[in-house]
Amino acid sequence: MVTASAEVAAAVADAHRREWAFVLASTRRVAGDLDTAEEAVQDAYASALSVWDERGIPHNPAAWLTTAARRRVLDLRRRAEVARRAMPELLPAEVEESDPDAQAFPDDRLRLVFTCCHPALSEEAQVALTLKLVCGLSVPEVARAFLVAEPTMAARITRAKKKIAAAHIPYHVPEPGELPGRLDSVLAVIHLVYTTGHTAPSGADLIRRSLSERAIELAVMLRSLLPDDPDVAGLLALLLLTDARRPARTDADGAAVMLEDQDRSRWDTAAIRTGLTLLETSLGRRAPGRFTLMATIAAVHDQAATWSDTDWEQILGLYDLLSDVWPSPVVSLNRAIAIGFAKGSEAGLAELDRLATEPQLAGYGYLAAARAHLLARLGRIGEARTAYQEALRLTANDAERAHLQTQLTSLRHS
Repeated sequence: MVTASAEVAAAVADAHRREWAFVLASTRRVAGDLDTAEEAVQDAYASALSVWDERGIPHNPAAWLTTAARRRVLDLRRRAEVARRAMPELLPAEVEESDPDAQAFPDDRLRLVFTCCHPALSEEAQVALTLKLVCGLSVPEVARAFLVAEPTMAARITRAKKKIAAAHIPYHVPEPGELPGRLDSVLAVIHLVYTTGHTAPSGADLIRRSLSERAIELAVMLRSLLPDDPDVAGLLALLLLTDARRPARTDADGAAVMLEDQDRSRWDTAAIRTGLTLLETSLGRRAPGRFTLMATIAAVHDQAATWSDTDWEQILGLYDLLSDVWPSPVVSLNRAIAIGFAKGSEAGLAELDRLATEPQLAGYGYLAAARAHLLARLGRIGEARTAYQEALRLTANDAERAHLQTQLTSLRHS
């Protein structure tokens, strides 16, 4: 077992977090398949622990790791005795640490993102591959992130890789005419990764910070690769404007704190400023897409000095636009909640009741919780209790359940 100094171990860990996607993408271009590339990159990181301890941490860790991984690809091919004659064609000149172009392969990372998020793969497979290959999470980490058994997640990732190989899914950035549809899959996956971390579907903690941070890192990377795309700017703005409220979303004991009760002085003002700048950039390019509209809604919340200052009429208007751009049951639910605050509880409840027959919301605890809140505001306590009990049955996150139970208990006392 390799034992490295604390300084080297920290440098390797930092390189893993910062450079994994770059090194894997560059190696994948040479290796020809994801499994070989991933094995070679893992070996490169492992060897860095001992080599860097002996020779010192290189000035350009990414270039060193890329060179080591490519050499490992060559070694793996030789050992397997596969395509020896093709090697001169497949392997370009090795990248030396001093090579000024060592970091000049942003398209390789973009190719990797688009490969993971190919529409031929299921959404679950897209997310799993993105976390595994682009974010560099291990199979156990990906499994824990989505609360599934490790063998289940390993099988899911293996099936996705096999489908990429069997279907000959190309390892390239789509042509300009294909880009809008393909890019939307990438943005949707990054957003799903974030929302899964923002409010964990189940478990003890309200937030899985590591997962939401990974999503923001992905959005930042995509923004650096596609700096002129307004939808990319809109997505990053949405994540930053939403995540800015994270410090106030739980109390010292980890209990959930609703937006209405949050201490807004704890919000991340730097993230809000950056998000607003990105949003302005996105809005200035073309008619806003769904992520830009969602970011605008988040901005309205972030710019309200207090809960009572929230401009619900503006939020409702934005949800009307979002419903046209991206009609979905969850958007309809959020729009109904906005109606409750902008037009009154009766109007909001009527809209929520209309959504009760929507199949995709049948097991969605937020619908029941929203009904309970409006029913309580209307003084219909018995019905509110029933709705809170339904929300509890449909909610698996412990922090959210504790909040719902507190609301139910307060109704019982009333």
